[in-house]
Amino acid sequence: MLVVVAAAAGSTAATSSSTESAQQAIGYPTLFLLVLIGALVPVIPTGALVSSAAVVAFHQTAPFALALVFVTASLAAFLGDAALYWLGRRGLRSKNGSRWLEAIRSRAPQERLEQAQGKLAEHGIAVLVLSRLVPAGRIPVMLACLLAEWPLRRFARGNVPACLAWAVTYQVIGILGGSLFPEPWEGVVAAVGLTVVISVAPSVWRRVRGGAVRA
Repeated sequence: MLVVVAAAAGSTAATSSSTESAQQAIGYPTLFLLVLIGALVPVIPTGALVSSAAVVAFHQTAPFALALVFVTASLAAFLGDAALYWLGRRGLRSKNGSRWLEAIRSRAPQERLEQAQGKLAEHGIAVLVLSRLVPAGRIPVMLACLLAEWPLRRFARGNVPACLAWAVTYQVIGILGGSLFPEPWEGVVAAVGLTVVISVAPSVWRRVRGGAVRA
C-alpha cells in the first residue's frame, strides 16, 4: 500500500513539474515579447502582464521563477524603451519625421510635455527613473529627453534603474495578489484589477481637479 501511495505521489509530482516546465517554456518568451511590444506600442498594459506573471510564478515550485519574471520583464522593458527612443531620434533627424515620433508626440499632451521638460531640466535622470512608475508618465518624459537631444547612451543609463524599479513594483503587486488567494487565477484577477486602478486613477484625478477648477 505504501509503495502504491508513494508511486502515486511521485507521479503527481512529476506531472506537476512537467506542467510547470511547459508553462515556463511558453510563459517567459511570451512575457518578454508582450512587454517588448508594449514598450514600443504603448497600448498594451505591460504592468498587468508582469503582475499576472508574478502571481503564476509565486504559486510554482521552481526556486527561481520570480527571479526569471523580474529579469524577463525588466530586460524586455529596457530593450523596448531603447528601441523606441532610437526610432524617435531618427525621426527628429529626418525632414519628414517618422510615424514612431508622431506616435510619441500624440501620447504626450502639450501640458504634460511642458511639465516633463521642466522637471527633466531641474532633476535630470531622476525624473526618467520616476516616469516609469507614474502611469502615463513614460512617454512625455521620453519625448522631453528627445527634444533635449539626449544621446541614446545617456537615456539608456537612466532607463536601466527605471526599468528595474518598474519591474519590481509590478512584481510586488503580483506577489501580494498571489499570497492573498489560494488559486493562481484569483490572484491574477486581483493583481490585474489593482494595476488597472493604479493606471486610471491619475487621469480620473486630473479630470476631477480640472472640472473643479473650471467650476
